[in-house]
Amino acid sequence: MSIGLRSSPSRVSEVATSAHLSIRNVSKVFPGKGGLFNKLTGKTTSDFVAIEDMSLEIEPNTFVSIIGPSGCGKSTLLNIIAGLSVPTQGTLLLNDEPIRGPGADRGIVFQNYALMPWMTVEGNVRFAVETVNPKLSAGQQREIVRNALELVNLTGAARKHPHEISGGMKQRVGIARALAINPKILLMDEPFGALDTLTRGFLQDEIERIWEQDRKTVVMITHSIAEALLLSDKIVMMTRGPAASIAKVLDVPFPRPRDRETIDEHPAYHDLKTEMEHHLTLETRAVEEARIQKLSKS
Repeated sequence: MSIGLRSSPSRVSEVATSAHLSIRNVSKVFPGKGGLFNKLTGKTTSDFVAIEDMSLEIEPNTFVSIIGPSGCGKSTLLNIIAGLSVPTQGTLLLNDEPIRGPGADRGIVFQNYALMPWMTVEGNVRFAVETVNPKLSAGQQREIVRNALELVNLTGAARKHPHEISGGMKQRVGIARALAINPKILLMDEPFGALDTLTRGFLQDEIERIWEQDRKTVVMITHSIAEALLLSDKIVMMTRGPAASIAKVLDVPFPRPRDRETIDEHPAYHDLKTEMEHHLTLETRAVEEARIQKLSKS
């Protein structure tokens, strides 16, 4: 099923298939400040290697979570996949085509919602559809928007403005907007990080439900072990930065659809949870020790 084409009386385009993403030997270096003014003021800085020599293959229809300590380059990697940042070296391929900037084949859900406050819920989603598919008729665009809002259970809030709805509802608008353009891959940057625990749990269940229906390739950044285990097929564990890399990729064998009430009964659940906790504890401790050592020298 494809959002935007579901229940449509006439097919306006072929359904966009889910994507195969190849990340090959990707590094990102942020240049330091070494100009004359910086030298005169004593504020020169060295180049910063955010991520180094990362390689990863993500198969179509796979839900992948990226987890690691703060500052390990998770968002940097996601921005490179989105085409919002250019790698210093390495190659990214989406269905064997090089990624050379942003594109409608990648939908993004941000942590801070990024909604236009003067537009209604419906208007925010429609703007994305109009921008990506300007040649569609007004009726076709309305149908896509209607299907998107129906998928995230926001039909009744279509005429509301962002200030009139809750944080969880705002994030559902963001999800609807990203899916309405029918991307090949969905990128999610800590989409539930700003929400309270109960709302976060509700939206995790919603994402599981939506993913079961649409089966997009998904790459999600998260700090939550439980969230990654609930939603993912694979979990990418990153090392600490600078020069962060991939420590290990875990396969999550739990059958779908998943139920948060029973998922921890699977034989592999506690071993995976323990391995992730151990990794994050070691990497976070190393980050904090490095910070203390740096402060003691300053």
